Amino acid sequence: MKPIAIFRHAAPEGPGYLAEFLDEQHIPWQLIAIDAGDAVPSGINAFSGLVFMGGPMSVNDELPWIAQELALIREAVAKDIPVLGHCLGGQLISKALGGTVSRNPVKEIGWGEAMVADNNTARAWFGEVRHFNAFHWHGETFSLPQNATLLLSSAYCANQAWAIGKHLALQCHVEMTAAMIVSWCEVGAEEILVAKNSPAVQSAAEMQRQIPGELPHLREVAAQLYSCWINGLRG
Repeated sequence: MKPIAIFRHAAPEGPGYLAEFLDEQHIPWQLIAIDAGDAVPSGINAFSGLVFMGGPMSVNDELPWIAQELALIREAVAKDIPVLGHCLGGQLISKALGGTVSRNPVKEIGWGEAMVADNNTARAWFGEVRHFNAFHWHGETFSLPQNATLLLSSAYCANQAWAIGKHLALQCHVEMTAAMIVSWCEVGAEEILVAKNSPAVQSAAEMQRQIPGELPHLREVAAQLYSCWINGLRG
């Protein structure tokens, strides 16, 4: 099988649990570290799928690699190569396919309940899961591209996930590990402080306190989603 290309846009926001999952499934993957100066591939023929991770930037920023990734996403979808996005990655896929990315009514940081939509597509992706506590860290949100089906919502963000066929865009983070949460709390300490009055922002201490109770279930949800996604991969 050709490797999956995983695009990292910020050093702390790597593939996390997704890398563990792919290794367990013996699926090869290649990290493309945009934050470290790696070039965006000129085409998708060397890959069986594309995954886009998060980052502190906006898809509306004028960064040279953003336009290149948007073009790569459109090429992948046109050639039926599965794409998967987490947070910024989900926003990139949304924008590439005609959606818009704009400021969310409130910033979401920390653990928060996400509700699975009542439709057949959502049931196909999430199985028996009807709701779960996702991990959030975003100030913007995406609209749904044409032909997309809403999969997930939260009280503070209506569009938490959508799918078109084998392509999945997530606003929330299901890829988290305990070490990533601790790291993000350190790197994002000032952001947490500035946004502390948002009803959807937790303190660093509270986020980390909930790790033992919430992370195991989040990994189960992630495994469910990733299992569905890899079904669309080509050899």
